[in-house]
Amino acid sequence: MEAQMEQVARIVRRCLERGARVEIEGLGLFRPDGKGKFSFVPASQPKVFLAYVQEDAAAAERLYRELARSGFDPWMDRKKLLPGQNWPRAIEQAIELADYFVACLSRRAVGKRGCFQAELRYALDCARRVPFDQTYFIPVRLEECSVPPRIRQKIQYVDLFPDWDRGFRALVAAMKRSRSAE
Repeated sequence: MEAQMEQVARIVRRCLERGARVEIEGLGLFRPDGKGKFSFVPASQPKVFLAYVQEDAAAAERLYRELARSGFDPWMDRKKLLPGQNWPRAIEQAIELADYFVACLSRRAVGKRGCFQAELRYALDCARRVPFDQTYFIPVRLEECSVPPRIRQKIQYVDLFPDWDRGFRALVAAMKRSRSAE
């Protein structure tokens, strides 16, 4: 493990010496300062994991863009997974490291078996480790649909329909309010 860390450090240093910036997801940005030294800017944007089914990818991508514009660091599989990466483990790690887990619910999502359901269950397990007064798991409905009972019984959801902008403002307000309470 130590040898791997040293190898990564050498690669980062080489990139910086060539004038490139190096971003390490979840950690921050290393950049040359132009005087032969380097600076580090720690990641400070709240991380938001977006869970969705492929059929709702367009709405999830819109949410991704708008969250990024609003000062958050959204995580979406099709934007963040790298070729050859062990995607089940990468997704679990992204859920664990997220400040917020946003579950994009639709008729397609709640009725479909597969990875989306596994992500919901894993995030609910992760939510058990979050203090009670902090927001972590936020269900958003993309359209009129049922909310799974295990979620509906304990967690308030927000609707992004019929008025996307109003729903999005409510989502951002909830995350910012939770952030300021920490």
